[in-house]
Amino acid sequence: MKVLLLNGSPRMKGNTRMALSLVMEGIEEGLHPESLELYDVSRHKLSACLACDGCKKNGGNCVQADESAELVQKIYEADVVVFGTPVYWWGMSAQLKMAVDKLYSRTALLQEQEAKKIGLITVGAAAVDDPEYQLIEDQMKCICGHLGWNLAFSYGISAWEPGELEKKTETVEILREAWGTLE
Repeated sequence: MKVLLLNGSPRMKGNTRMALSLVMEGIEEGLHPESLELYDVSRHKLSACLACDGCKKNGGNCVQADESAELVQKIYEADVVVFGTPVYWWGMSAQLKMAVDKLYSRTALLQEQEAKKIGLITVGAAAVDDPEYQLIEDQMKCICGHLGWNLAFSYGISAWEPGELEKKTETVEILREAWGTLE
């Protein structure tokens, strides 16, 4: 089984990356998958979609010189994908949105394969009952519906200050046990 965790935060020591690391710890303890990767989206060269449809004419690769073909291939090969994003203006980060937009290049191929299990972790400053978390979850539900994926879990986490998540022992435990919803 292959598991890919996508960190959509530009902060390498932020709460979003910490949340994904906690999920990863739980997976390592409980499953030992063939492949487990935490992919920091902002550390890779991606470019915005130009809506040129060049990818539809050349076998599914973006016409721009970037690393999107590698990322989309990783997503295609994964059995489980966990998306992690901070909340930026009531939506996912631009970094993660750019990665998600690149799925367009191979939509048909992604729709043909067996359904993936998807996890979503959204970290924001607002309380978890704020609509921002639901907006991002609803967007992910639409993406999953379009691609035939199954959204296995979605966790909204309120953590603003660096290191704040680590102090939330109940949330830390939930994240470490998230793997149980993906098995």
